[in-house]
Amino acid sequence: MASGSTQESKQPSPELPSELPYDFLKNITDDFSDKHILGVSPFGTLYKGTVPEGGKVIAVKKLQENAPILAGKTFNTVVQNVMALKHINIVELIGFCSEAQKKLVQFNGRYIQADITESLLCYEYLPNGSLNQNLFGTKEGDSVSSPGPCIDWGTRFKIINGICQGLCFLHNLDIPLIHMNLKPENILLDENMIPKIADFAMSRVFGEQQTRLCTQKVVGSYGYMAPEYLYRGEISAQSDIYSLGLLIIEITTREQNCPADNQPSARKFIEKVRKDWTMQHIASMYGSLDAECLRQIKACIDIGLTCVEIDRRRRPSILEIVEKLSLGSSRTSDEDKINGFFSKKEDNPRLCIEQCIQPSKINDMLEYIGPLRNVEISEWIKLLS
Repeated sequence: MASGSTQESKQPSPELPSELPYDFLKNITDDFSDKHILGVSPFGTLYKGTVPEGGKVIAVKKLQENAPILAGKTFNTVVQNVMALKHINIVELIGFCSEAQKKLVQFNGRYIQADITESLLCYEYLPNGSLNQNLFGTKEGDSVSSPGPCIDWGTRFKIINGICQGLCFLHNLDIPLIHMNLKPENILLDENMIPKIADFAMSRVFGEQQTRLCTQKVVGSYGYMAPEYLYRGEISAQSDIYSLGLLIIEITTREQNCPADNQPSARKFIEKVRKDWTMQHIASMYGSLDAECLRQIKACIDIGLTCVEIDRRRRPSILEIVEKLSLGSSRTSDEDKINGFFSKKEDNPRLCIEQCIQPSKINDMLEYIGPLRNVEISEWIKLLS
């Protein structure tokens, strides 16, 4: 499938069917060999697969049994929704598999043969890997980071714009889709460094006239969950805006948001950036850049910090963010526009709402679903008073 580049369309591979047999995916990944692993997450492993006919390369994600996407009807709903998304800044889902396999499992102290459903998602393959690898030199699941390759500011600014364009597309569908897991590992880069939002396993679709919902099961990545979601289970478009703000800050500063294991919040990282990244600091860090680039960097820092406001009502919408970024994009070339760094409006697909997810009535004094960390108690008291 096309990834937004003109080069990949030259590949003579036949189109793959949407539903793919398990044995086919097992074959193209050499029985899910470790040598083909592209990344590992808590809910699945991503493999590189090569289709024999034509040599087309795809990415195959084999989901763990505990993956949230496998709860209830979620898998079928997510597959249907994501396959409908066609945008240059969204990773293309080209196929899936949900097939029972005979496996030996332990039951009452004995091993028995049982039918276990294997669920897999197949995506376009993006050769430049994740934003995390490119910024910080780490894959998801790695415990040690090393400096990533040097990406110049112009490319990083275009990556920020591309991510925002993709999120703008999701939030402005007729039935808005909230991603709920934006982080550097879930932004993939094609051969032209065009960013694509990936991994919709935790995404939520809102019904008409619905702007918020509540869940009792909070699942997400430390350091990227909005505080109202982390502590109250409240989901809205502003949940994504919070995560986006952290992404923008990380891309701009090339400083990694790494909260301690017992501190799921990013507040310390945010306050450090707010304190350190003044215009004077930016000028000293990027002495070779001209005044316009320095203003772009400062604007991105300011936008990112606005996105991570504790009170979600003070965060900008994605449309406001895109508009602010466009003011600093005067150098955008026609080639950049063609390559998708600043994309046109795409067709608006009609998404499906999963029937088993019912919105809960929410008020401003919703009870916490977990204990607050001491560092945030005072901020939350002010927010909820």
